[in-house]
Amino acid sequence: MQSQYAPAQAVSDVTMASRHIEAGVHRLSRAPHHRIMVHASAATRSYCDQVGRYFVRRAGDIDLVPAGQEGGFEAETPFDTIEIALQPALMERVVAELGGKGQALRLDTRHLLRDQRIEHLARALGSELNADSPSGPLFADSIGAALAVRLLGLGEPDIRRTNRLSDTQLKRVLEHIEAALHEPLSIHRLSRVAGASSSHLRTWFKVATGVTLHRYVLRRRVERARVLLQRGDLSTSEVAEMTGFAHQSHLAHWMRREIGQTPRDLRRTPPK
Repeated sequence: MQSQYAPAQAVSDVTMASRHIEAGVHRLSRAPHHRIMVHASAATRSYCDQVGRYFVRRAGDIDLVPAGQEGGFEAETPFDTIEIALQPALMERVVAELGGKGQALRLDTRHLLRDQRIEHLARALGSELNADSPSGPLFADSIGAALAVRLLGLGEPDIRRTNRLSDTQLKRVLEHIEAALHEPLSIHRLSRVAGASSSHLRTWFKVATGVTLHRYVLRRRVERARVLLQRGDLSTSEVAEMTGFAHQSHLAHWMRREIGQTPRDLRRTPPK
């Protein structure tokens, strides 16, 4: 199989790679993980060995190959695809946390699936990894679980039967975030603080605050950085380290994105 891979980026139970597939015959060997492949090129015609027919894939078309399944195809022209690998352990955790049954773990091979939610999640994960966001692990955990829920078909009625976060649980999570903005924060760490499953915390945190957990953490980091920068007694690199950003260019990127100002802009603006 002639493929060119962008460096795969491993994040928790989710792995993503951009692949360039040359024209010709290819085999998909068995893999221990579930594969979600989102077509990223113009219309491409190929012959699928598994079903014995031709397909025309267009940008956004999705193929799902469950763990342990194999396949093969012949591509008439080169094409690009985004491949996401989900570990079965992640699927099992999501099923257990949302009260699903064992049979919900069964996945079938799918071709030319059109699903805007899966496509959106895939592109959001790719954008976050390419930007090397400081909230990467937390964001990736959330995306992985959301993809698992979508693939397993666990619907909203199951989620609605769960309990909301109590005021005490929410207070513990918010206080922990404030005290640990300089450290890596994962959904598993915060779920332990809340005393709730990661899926429930992810869902009901947004219900309680109006924003996703990873976005809340990012915004609090940016706000803390803004205050420290305007204080004027720390360097930009020191502020970046104290607020959980990898380095000052990461800080500048996310400040510009969140508040429309860079560290340099803030240093020129006296605090109100």
